[in-house]
Amino acid sequence: MSGVVVVGVDGAASSLAAVEAAAREARLRGAGLRVVHAFFWPALHVPLGPSPLGPSDGGLRKMADRLVAEAVERARAAAPDVDVSHTVVTGEPLTVLEAQSRAAELVVVGSRGMGGFVGLLVGSTAVHLAAHGRCPVLVVREQPSAEGPVVLGVDGSAAGERAVDLAFAEAELRKAPLVALHAWTTWNAPMTAPQDASAPYANPPGALAGEEERLLSEALAGRQERYPGVVVEHSVVHGGTREALIEASRSAQLVVVGARGRGGFTGLLLGSVSQALLHHAHCPVAVVRGADARH
Repeated sequence: MSGVVVVGVDGAASSLAAVEAAAREARLRGAGLRVVHAFFWPALHVPLGPSPLGPSDGGLRKMADRLVAEAVERARAAAPDVDVSHTVVTGEPLTVLEAQSRAAELVVVGSRGMGGFVGLLVGSTAVHLAAHGRCPVLVVREQPSAEGPVVLGVDGSAAGERAVDLAFAEAELRKAPLVALHAWTTWNAPMTAPQDASAPYANPPGALAGEEERLLSEALAGRQERYPGVVVEHSVVHGGTREALIEASRSAQLVVVGARGRGGFTGLLLGSVSQALLHHAHCPVAVVRGADARH
């Protein structure tokens, strides 16, 4: 067993779907699975035991134990050969799962929690964990296409290098093709300075498209040798990144993106593209922080 996959559970339907996805991820990796429930009620100083007027097996603590037991049962049914452990940790969900992510290969959560507001497309825990997790975070949304590719969003930034590595590894584990997608517009593509200072500051026809294709090839350089069994399709799209990745997710089994793109603002931990995918993708989304993720 090479490591552990952690899944956060809170009793919501989306967290049970996350448990099944996490069990499959653990099986693919040859890893163990740890089911974690953040028990935040003690901080609110409310009674945890059964009510004097209620059944003896009632109370918040018993409820937490039952939902964890249900999640463990669901995980073992989805992947009987995976070693499943479980724990109930006192604390707020984001704090608990961020701490668990420090020693995990992957943390898996549902897109919505028990505290989700009507009309809110993705829960706050999923968004914040994607920004703060110390390992890749998989947010389970709709059921993925079983035969679809792994889709990688490529922006050419140094922060996206780990996302590229994870996407190749996931494609190899799943025996799936990899679609490396880079989208650009004339607004976000850099303009090179003219060789002659008196020449107009403009790109010749076709130059931008060629530069963006080169950017994609350079971002993937060296990975094909490390993952020779992965079939890679290069996709350079003239259009918005968010729209292109959301559309590609319709037929994908997984979308992988970096937490921040090359246009990210300093101090912004989660970029607009990754946030848009967490809200609107049609398959699970893996978000990978940059090189500072374990510091």
